Amino acid sequence: MSGLSEVLDRLTAPAELVEQLPEGAVRCTACGHRCLIREGRRGICQVRFNRDGELRVPWGYVAALQCDPTEKKPFYHLLPGSDTLTFGMLGCDFHCGYCQNWLTSQALREPESDLAGRYLREVTPDELVQAGLRLGAQVIASSYNEPLITTEWAAAIFSRAKVAGLRCAYVSNGNATPEALDYLAPYLSAYKVDLKSMRDKTYRQLGGVLEHVLETIRMAYERGLWVEVVTLVVPGLNDSSDELMEAARYIRSVSADIPWHVTAFHPDYQMQSRTRTSAETLLRAAEIGQEAGLNYVYAGNLPGGADPYEDTLCPRCQTTLIRRYGFVIIDYNLTEAGTCPGCGLEIPGIWTDDPGEVQVGSPSDLLNRRPRLVR
Repeated sequence: MSGLSEVLDRLTAPAELVEQLPEGAVRCTACGHRCLIREGRRGICQVRFNRDGELRVPWGYVAALQCDPTEKKPFYHLLPGSDTLTFGMLGCDFHCGYCQNWLTSQALREPESDLAGRYLREVTPDELVQAGLRLGAQVIASSYNEPLITTEWAAAIFSRAKVAGLRCAYVSNGNATPEALDYLAPYLSAYKVDLKSMRDKTYRQLGGVLEHVLETIRMAYERGLWVEVVTLVVPGLNDSSDELMEAARYIRSVSADIPWHVTAFHPDYQMQSRTRTSAETLLRAAEIGQEAGLNYVYAGNLPGGADPYEDTLCPRCQTTLIRRYGFVIIDYNLTEAGTCPGCGLEIPGIWTDDPGEVQVGSPSDLLNRRPRLVR
């Protein structure tokens, strides 16, 4: 057993998302893999494991902690201009070859990821909530690694954060279960899902199942969570017009009001030789989303290079409601009731009831809207 696994196994608690089975086995219900885990064995994520017939799960630490612009998650219809205290742990139930957070997500799989142990910080839920309040965050989110596999810990934090007046969010690969979503429902406000492909073969290569992710989008929406969907457009993997149209049409089948973010790939981890996504490809993807009937389509990762797809427009009268440059809000025109000032249409999302408090800036403020490490 590596030194990192010994440390992580100590920082655990009994699971709540679990089914007890005969002969000391357990079935984990935190993610769509629903791992059957016998005594002494680990789930696919490596961080949920069976010790003497008890499923143990991550608890009491963070491996990444910073205060990010909420737009970085990305959430564009969740308190624009706000900050989100974002925490992550270690491990993942997928193994995407282009993961930009692979150092933490692939812990206990990649030997190089043992370095992630240097960033572990033991902390309590109350300490995290107080850090968020101290930094002026309005949202607290679980991200960086896959939050579903550490849901019990997230719920402990979120239960306190909600009492303190913070909104709670998941930034997830979408490999959820009804049990996990119901467990989170009392606390969670928003759920971002990565829709990585519309090909099950591609998902199998990444360690998942397409149908699980599609069903998560629908389940989260039906439970009243604010849902935004992101597709990282990877050249040669998922960038064909046919596949992008399939993705947009599926989202539209759940709701035309779910924002769809198409974002640019950059070489990372095991995909260092693949080319970056061009602005032209992102604009084509965004146009496909509009053609499919989605009301809110955004092209990200290229500040100022994807006009007009950084902005929120009223789908009825085309009034510009929110102008953005990267993570900076340039102009905010929604009313206090979250409606279009031009035609009165109610715009779906979670908005402030005091538009005057929205942090508005200029393109030169982009460097100031960067993540802040939490000491």
